[in-house]
Amino acid sequence: MHLAQMPTAVLGFLIISLVVLVAVAGAAAVQRWVSVEVRNTRTTGLGQIQGALAAMFGVIIGFSAFIVLNKYHTALETVQTEAADLVEIYRLSEALPEAKREPVQRLAASYARVVVEVEWPMMRQGKRSPRADALIRELRGSIQEGYKTSTGTEQYFFGEQLGVMDELDSDREARLLILRQSLPLILWIALVVLGILLVGFSYMIGMESRLLHLLAIGVMAGGITLVLFTIAELDQPFGMSPRVTPEPFELVLHEMEGDGGG
Repeated sequence: MHLAQMPTAVLGFLIISLVVLVAVAGAAAVQRWVSVEVRNTRTTGLGQIQGALAAMFGVIIGFSAFIVLNKYHTALETVQTEAADLVEIYRLSEALPEAKREPVQRLAASYARVVVEVEWPMMRQGKRSPRADALIRELRGSIQEGYKTSTGTEQYFFGEQLGVMDELDSDREARLLILRQSLPLILWIALVVLGILLVGFSYMIGMESRLLHLLAIGVMAGGITLVLFTIAELDQPFGMSPRVTPEPFELVLHEMEGDGGG
């Protein structure tokens, strides 16, 4: 199985276990090469440096967590708004004659279905669906054609749909933009480097119990890795274990199909 296809919990467990194993192995090697007496003489000074590094690490972690959580909430709201735009277009068509209502409702339902069944799995790989792009263009074209060939009340409803269509296009592009965004590389570099330094400095802390020393380092390495892994997962709201699901589109599609659309 490809790593990207592993369940999040399994992938996280493997990564954290590997990092803990490497960290503990490195600490065990340092314990063999550097006596506890030598390490005791450096504990105070290294502890002060480690404290400063931990403070910097905490600040950057907090900043990164704020960015990814904001991204998650934006993605969630965008999906809900996009689905609401689509159902509004569908409902506005109900006041139109069947010949003009059917194409709009059929395309709206088809777009919702393709987003759920085709585009969402593609988004997990960072891709968008050409079929969904084509359907949303066809939907706009159908509304524009209806507007041009109508007068009076019908033209009013088509005009309302065109206004909502602009919002639908905007929300779709916003969703796909979130898909392409990620935490800046410089933040990842800072987090990884500071994490390695924190664990590295802990190697030189003098503790009489070798086992307790190794346990403390393992816990520290595991905790740092868990935090980094959590941020990495939240930075992919449409990933393999999506926290932002297509549920709003599924509800819209269910409503449309219940009305006979699509």
